Parts: sequence; C-alpha cells; structure tokens
Amino acid sequence: MWKKIIGQIREYKLPAILTPLCMLVEVAMEMIVPYLMASIIDDGVYAGNMNHILKIGLYMVFAALIGFIGGILGGRFASVAATGLAKNLRKSMYDNIQTFSFSNIDKFSTSSLVTRLTTDVTNVQNSFMMVLRMAMRAPASIIFAMCMAFYINARIARVYLVAVIALGIVVFTIICSATKVFRKAFPRYDKLNESVQENVTAIRVVKAYVREDEQIDRFRKASKGIYDIFKKAEGKVVLNMPIMQLTVFSCILVISWMGAKMISVNDLTTGELMSLLAYCMNILMNLMMLSMIFVMLTISAASAERIAEVLDEESDLKNPENPVTEIKDGSVTFTDVSFAYNYERGGKPVLENINLDIKSGETIGIMGGTGSSKSTLVSLISRLYDVTAGSVKVGGVDVREYDLETLRNSVSVVLQKNQLFSGTVIDNLRWGKQDATYEECKKACEMACADEFISKMPEGYDSKIEQGGNNVSGGQKQRLCIARALLKDPKILILDDSTSAVDTATDAKIRSAFRSRIPGVTKFIIAQRISSIQDSDRIIVLDNGRIDGIGTHDELLKSNEIYREVYESQTGGARDFDETEVV
Repeated sequence: MWKKIIGQIREYKLPAILTPLCMLVEVAMEMIVPYLMASIIDDGVYAGNMNHILKIGLYMVFAALIGFIGGILGGRFASVAATGLAKNLRKSMYDNIQTFSFSNIDKFSTSSLVTRLTTDVTNVQNSFMMVLRMAMRAPASIIFAMCMAFYINARIARVYLVAVIALGIVVFTIICSATKVFRKAFPRYDKLNESVQENVTAIRVVKAYVREDEQIDRFRKASKGIYDIFKKAEGKVVLNMPIMQLTVFSCILVISWMGAKMISVNDLTTGELMSLLAYCMNILMNLMMLSMIFVMLTISAASAERIAEVLDEESDLKNPENPVTEIKDGSVTFTDVSFAYNYERGGKPVLENINLDIKSGETIGIMGGTGSSKSTLVSLISRLYDVTAGSVKVGGVDVREYDLETLRNSVSVVLQKNQLFSGTVIDNLRWGKQDATYEECKKACEMACADEFISKMPEGYDSKIEQGGNNVSGGQKQRLCIARALLKDPKILILDDSTSAVDTATDAKIRSAFRSRIPGVTKFIIAQRISSIQDSDRIIVLDNGRIDGIGTHDELLKSNEIYREVYESQTGGARDFDETEVV
C-alpha cells in the first residue's frame, strides 16, 4: 500500500530527498549551540575572557543562521513534495475512476469517493509532510543529543536513557489505544458527505416537502458521530503532554541534583550542566514529536488504504488484445443472455434467457413494469456491463471483441436520468461531438424538437445552462440530451424513458423525425407510455427479467395480457374501477 502511495511522488522526488537533508543540517546546528554555550560559560564568563565570549558567540550566531536556513529550506521542500504528492494522488484516483465500469462504480458510493479524493488525500499529505520533516528531525535530534550528553558526562546521560525508554513505552501504549479509535472516523466522514451531497442535490425536494429540520438533524447526527470519535481519541492522546512534562521536570530535578553534587567535587562544570539540561529538553520534546508522528501515520494509514483501494481497482471491462475498430451496421443479436449484478458475490440474475435478433434500422419498443430490467437490457448493448452468460452481438460481432471507444461512439444512449453540465447550450451539445459545427448542432436540435425553445432563449445556443440543468424544464432537458446523442451520428440509438417529460405531440414529432431523417439507425425506445412505442417495428414486453412477449402493437394487443392491460389502462378501455375491491 505505502509503496503505491509513495510511488505517486514522481516528479517531486528531489524535494522529498532534500527535505530530510535540510533537517539534518538544522539538527546538527541545534546540537552545536548548547555545546558552544557551555564553552562561553566555562571559558568565557568564569574566566573573564571577553575575546573567547565574542569568538564563540559568533560561532553560535553562524550555527543558528545555518540551522535557520536549513529549517526554512526543509519546510519549503517538504511543502512542495507533500502538495505535489496530494496533487498526483487526486489525479491518479480521478483518472482511474474515469476507467471504471458501472459495476466498479457500484462498489463505491459517490460520497465515499468524494471523501477519498479530499479528506483522505489531505490526511496523507499532512502525514507525508510531517514524516519528511519530523521523522528525520526527531530521531536525529534524539540520537545527536544523546551522543553529546554521553560525550559530556556518561553518568548523567544514563538518566536520559532511562527516561526515554520509560517514556517510549508509555507513549506507545497511548498511541496504540488511540489509533483504534481514529480508524473508526473515516466511515463516518462518508456518512457526513453523503448527507451533504443528498441535501444539496435534492434541495428543491427538501424545500418542497419542508424537510429542512429533518435534514439538519441528520447532518447534526453525522457530524456529532465524527466529533465523538475524535473526542475519545484526542482524550487519549492528550495524556502525552502531562506525562511528557512530568518526565521532563523529573529529569531536570534529577540532573540538577546530580549535577550540583558533581560540580561541588569538580567532576562537572556549570556550562556542561547547562548543556546537559538543554539536551534533556531536546531529547524529551523530540520524543513527544515522534509520538505525534505515530498518531499522524496511524490516521493516514487508514486514509492510504482507502486511496489504494481506488488506485488498485481495475475496470471489469477491458479491450481485447486485438480489438475490432469498425462496426458494420446497427444489427443487434442477444443469444441466451443472462445477467446478474455482483455475480461473483452471489448476485441473483435480473435477466434470464434473452434471445433477440434485431435488424439494422429497426425501431424496437421496450416496455415492462418497474424492476423488469429494461434499462439493464439496453446497457448490455453498449457494454456498460458484461453479460453473465450468453453473448450480445452488434453488427455480427460480440461486443466484447470491439474497442470500447469505437463501440460506445457508435451506440448513443440517452439515459433515464438526464444530466446536463454547467456551460452553454452548445457546450452541452458538443459532448456528443466535440468539433460539431453550429449547423450540425441546430440540425440535431431540430430533430429532437429542441430548437424551438432554444431559439427563444436570451442568447440562443450560447445561453447558459446551470449545473445539472436546473434552469431548464424536465422536457427541455430531455430534448437537449436526445440532440446531444444524435450528434454522435450513431448506428444504434437508445432512448431509456427519455421522452417521459415531453408532451405527446412533441413525442410524436420526435419519432416522426427519427423515421424520416435517420431511417438506417437502429432505435431502442424504452417507455411506459404506449403511444411512444406503438408505431415501432416490434415491441418487447419484459416481465421480471424475461421476455413475456414480442411483436407489433396489434399482435401484442391480441396475444399479450400485460401489454393489453397497460394499453387499456392508458386509453380508458379497462372496466370501471370498483372502490369496494380495495382492501
């Protein structure tokens, strides 16, 4: 995991290497200063040698200046390396997410992916910066200070050694206890982001149903969950400081007592005692810093695991070694097709034994009740999912043998949930074809009956579309999405309930335009409205993932009970409703 994370440093390796080197320079200068101070006291102040004081004082200033420069450069290099790592992690995660199939995306919630791209990356960034600076600085300071202390007086230095070992054991115990609590925080972040995302996305629904208080309460609970976890964890971590202070003051007392006795018998000088006290503070405070590094590493380890999960995830859908890059026509053949979501984890089939032979240029209507897998069926054509069993062929070739980009450029899909992006009308249309001319966009919009309302907008095709298309109606959004799909000049066009918000007259105009202007394109129209599909060449009736009937409108009225019941309910041909039948 860490190898994969650190591998994202890439072009920021040099700053990452220079940071600890600069920290070593800073530490070395810090270790020299107390030693030089001892010389000033013993050989300058007590001896009354002003020249020695000035000379050693200049050395101290020089050492402090070098250490200061080392610290500044170390901080700068660490910032560059850490922010660079965060940038690369976000880019690599985002790039990999773009390769995911629908089944890959199903494994992660949207809120979880947002948390991983933001909070988790920030945790790793902060931890990496601390490691670059303090993971080298703190151990080096402890080692250097300990060596200097033993060099000055080994007997007193043993006090440090005992204190470091005892303090290390206590701190390690505290950190291990706290890390178990910290790990529980990240799933709570996912819940918090989920609450925010749903509220902001569905803000109109929230206000329409006056559910602001309920949403506020939901957010408060998610936020308090994170608060409680961090409160508990920090409650353990804060024990570090009083234990550290107790150890520091105890060491100072012991060293002062031992040092005073040794000074009285000339086994130690006053300057040396001052240096030893400085080294004592340095050792113990750096040990405290080391403990905080462990806390940060523990928090970031959980984040790193979540980031690595996204980086390691490979798309279930891959191009074959020698993909087919040309599609002959829009014919579609389903042979013994079955499909199940999460099949590897025991998912039950939602489509079973589907056999269809559709000629290029045919218009196929698809209808069925909610949950009958209409959308799943057409998703297999553009290989948004792979079949569990059987095969789907387009143009006589199994879709798994095509280059994915070639296949999806030839199959235009207007999904059930229409999505527009912030920008202009023409920007959104050019999602279908990046280099589409104004005339091409207008032609597609005329076919989708969108030109009539676009021309009435203040700036026409240059009018702004808000994020999510919130400044256009549902019907207008659907027509823009249809026009966008038509710009791809596809061999197969799939409309997944894409005219549900369009009035019947406009719906009829769109279907008429399809018949006259794109007769060679194979069209799949999923609809709940019989009028939207009754003039199709054939209509497929799905029921619980199986084909219940297939034929023309007239044939199904005679032979298929499901189709006939829907038709009668929509046209008023059913018997009168009897309230006494309701239980």
